Amino acid sequence: MNTIQLVLKDNIKDVVGIKLKDKIKRYLNINTGNIKTIKVFSLDLPVTNEELKKFADYGLKDSVLHEVFINKNYYNPAFKSFILVSKLYGVTDDEGISAQNLLNDILNKNYETHTQKIFTHNLYLFENQIAEAKLKKIAEDFLGNKLINKFKYGTFTKNISFSIFKLQSQSDIHTKQININISDEELIRLSESMLLSLNLEEMKAIRNYYLNPNIIKKRKEKNLSENPTDCELEVFAQTWSEHCKHKEFAAIIDYENAETNEKIRIDSLFNTYIKASTLKIKENLKKYDNDWLLKVFSDNAGVVKINDNSVFVWKVETHNSPSALDPYGGAITGILGNNRDPMGTGIGGAKLLFNTDVLCFGPPNYDKPLIGNQLHPKRILEGVTAGIEDGGNKSGIPTVNGSVIFDERYAGKPLVFCGTGGIMKYKVNGRKSWEKIIDSGDLIFMAGGRVGKDGIHGATFSSAEINESSPLSAVQIGSPITQKLLYDFLLKAVNEDLIKCSTDNGAGGLSSSIGELAEISGGAMVFLEKVPLKYPDLKPWEIFISESQERMTLVVEQKNKSRLIKLAKEMDVEISEIGLFTDSGYLDVRYNNDVVAYLDMDFLHNGVPKKYMIAKWEKPKLSEASIPDNIDYNKILLQLSQSLNICSRESIIRQYDHEVKGKSIIKPLMGQKGQAPQDAAVMRLDFNGYEAVAISNGIMPKFGDLDPYQMSAGAFDEAIRQIIAVGGRLPNPKRKDSIFWSVNDNFCVPDSFYDEKNNPDGKLKLAKLVQMNMALYDMATFFNIPMTSGKDSMKNDFKADNIKISIPPTILYSMVAKINDFRKTITSHFKAEGDLIYQVGKTYNELGGSEFLKLFNQLGKNVPVVRKKDAKRIYEKMADANDLQIIQSAHDISDGGMLMAIAESLFSKANGADLNLDNFIDLSCEAILFAESHSRFIVSIAPKDKEKFEQIMKNDAIYLGKVTNSGKLIIKKGNKTIIDLETNKILEKWNNGLAQALN
Repeated sequence: MNTIQLVLKDNIKDVVGIKLKDKIKRYLNINTGNIKTIKVFSLDLPVTNEELKKFADYGLKDSVLHEVFINKNYYNPAFKSFILVSKLYGVTDDEGISAQNLLNDILNKNYETHTQKIFTHNLYLFENQIAEAKLKKIAEDFLGNKLINKFKYGTFTKNISFSIFKLQSQSDIHTKQININISDEELIRLSESMLLSLNLEEMKAIRNYYLNPNIIKKRKEKNLSENPTDCELEVFAQTWSEHCKHKEFAAIIDYENAETNEKIRIDSLFNTYIKASTLKIKENLKKYDNDWLLKVFSDNAGVVKINDNSVFVWKVETHNSPSALDPYGGAITGILGNNRDPMGTGIGGAKLLFNTDVLCFGPPNYDKPLIGNQLHPKRILEGVTAGIEDGGNKSGIPTVNGSVIFDERYAGKPLVFCGTGGIMKYKVNGRKSWEKIIDSGDLIFMAGGRVGKDGIHGATFSSAEINESSPLSAVQIGSPITQKLLYDFLLKAVNEDLIKCSTDNGAGGLSSSIGELAEISGGAMVFLEKVPLKYPDLKPWEIFISESQERMTLVVEQKNKSRLIKLAKEMDVEISEIGLFTDSGYLDVRYNNDVVAYLDMDFLHNGVPKKYMIAKWEKPKLSEASIPDNIDYNKILLQLSQSLNICSRESIIRQYDHEVKGKSIIKPLMGQKGQAPQDAAVMRLDFNGYEAVAISNGIMPKFGDLDPYQMSAGAFDEAIRQIIAVGGRLPNPKRKDSIFWSVNDNFCVPDSFYDEKNNPDGKLKLAKLVQMNMALYDMATFFNIPMTSGKDSMKNDFKADNIKISIPPTILYSMVAKINDFRKTITSHFKAEGDLIYQVGKTYNELGGSEFLKLFNQLGKNVPVVRKKDAKRIYEKMADANDLQIIQSAHDISDGGMLMAIAESLFSKANGADLNLDNFIDLSCEAILFAESHSRFIVSIAPKDKEKFEQIMKNDAIYLGKVTNSGKLIIKKGNKTIIDLETNKILEKWNNGLAQALN
């Protein structure tokens, strides 16, 4: 084994070491002394010392920064302790693979690159002698994850070895027969012991399937017993998982509203509210020959029409459970996995335009005892944001929009929403790009990464609550470099008409991707021994269900096989022919000629029993808030500015590249200082015109404690008004203006299945979910804004030590709307001294759930209500005013109310404003300043446009005052000055809120 060590020269500041030293002291109270970081490359290749030196000098080292040690160890007696972090065998090592390619180029070699031969390690040297227990803590908390990494630590000597860690081979890889003709109690135990996450009714349905005489006959023909194989049970578990089958959204629900005495039976929340709303909108669009909806709910992502030449593809998913156990791994695979949804829609090969990320965490200053294997919210936050950074930045996809929500109830299970938008040609080689066509005899290819144990039981694990025994193997390992190569290959293969259609390998791995595609042709035959593995001796069922990342399943016609293989080799992407599609009606899976699974396609996809659930809504008992007299509004504004759900997210935002591709028009932060928060992102679609899309998100779980219907409606409204704020216009089926809207709905809720003992409040939780869906239907159909895709994530609970932490019911609406000319878009910050400031929209006495009341540890009772007709009128007026280009700035009013929106509008040049509240009638100062009533904006206009603006807005705009260059925010009511603060002071608090909580 050859080694190359890159060591920073003594005169170079070790920034990584300095930051790590501070972090270890702050979080663990361990004094490490100075830390030195060293990068080590181990080469399992037959190269000479001369070749190693050439490779190091020309490929690896920076001559200004590094000293190089070849086949010898750096040693300095000033350092007493060490930690060595290596990757476990089979974990994709992107740095190692890149180095392998580089070595081939520099030395003119041709070493095979799909098998890892160069491995990287990180060596950390500590000035102080540190006990091994503390080194272990440092390693596992900050330097790696035991699922991904192997650690060595101890006293630093000259003789540290950099060996490669091999996985032990399994002694038994044979397929097993599982006796399923057993009692109901034994069926449940079987489900639990195999981590199937199937309930009794589902296990009984499977048992009955194997007792069916026709099935028994078919199985005999294949030399199979009457009992299922382990592979078959695993396939059922993946296919029937909540994650894949959305059983609770398909359930029959008896819903009772105790407040209104309404009783209804709902046969599928999805069909009744989500799908039905989009179908109603589609009918409306068709009526006026303006149907932009091309494909919804039936593929990896929704597809809508941009113009006659291109379509927009858009998907948002969650990666909650993996992120709770391994925040970095969960997040990086979340974003990379979601990238593959547009990549694998229709024929495939969407050009990815942007990423979005909405994150819900426990507060970083969480001080309650941790239970079971619960990670501290601060560690989850840091790991998730780092995973998203690596996943997006290394893939060359800009992260342009997102949100971060803090609530103690997310301390057990964070919510990690990952979204990706892309563009496909309207037609590819004469075929509609969004269509999937598969015929019997078409070949099955797997492309991209290899299969390993990572990600086994990912789908079933994501369908269950987390507890102290949750399997770490359920977390997949991400490799953005592997995916980037796969992405580039897929684009070219599609353009060259080598792929008939494609899909990603996500939840359930090959089991789901092939199983779902086989529905189109009517069957499939798979040869698992042809699947490339990360290491030998995986069991057949492990190969078939593993969710190892960066893989796509491709449908290829026989005539294109050789050309596809040649292209893959040229582009350094590993592809393997692993089977063919049939019309047999069966999923036929084989391993070395033995049939390991033979399942009826109809039963596999349609045989899952319907759930029956009970929901009962009882209005919470709420009381009026008690607000102290003589409030110091200056103090309140500063407190709000640094509160966790309002303060700047710049420290997170700046980790993500939102400029790559050069198409970002409105970024997350803008203005002269680059600190003014924007409402929605705007991305141009290409460089040949001015068409763009605006991207927003609406999420407000805090209102769910008061009224889940209004919480959902408010989140929908928030996403709309963010797009209106940047210059968007509502859809109008009659107008035929080529404007589309496309929405992903993501429901995340705790366990809502009623159980008298284990989940006594299940009826209420489910009732909240019902009301959230009712609001979705009402808002979508009223505004003609359709759902095109989405996801639900159930069982968001963490259980350990007889304690259960359940998330608040949460709905995220991720919206995209077309903007025909991005030159007319608007940013949020005030532009010029003398501009006139207005509030557009009406304020109500709606302080319930507000950030203001939270300062006093109160909830209140008057929840903000969406008034749809008023909202639509206001949004149309905003668009009309913007068409005349008389709006200089617009900022939506949300968390913190009007006062916070005004303050944020000042964050460009540290502007000032001189305002008066006398035009507000019959409202307290608290309601005027802090109510979070919906459908409102802070708008500024040039004085010359005052008459035009007021003529358009009429009673929907309230004049507040002017922008000044005083650098101060001054607000009066009557003769009393209620706010008098320097803008820089507000900005300082706003900038430091998150940093304070992290320290």
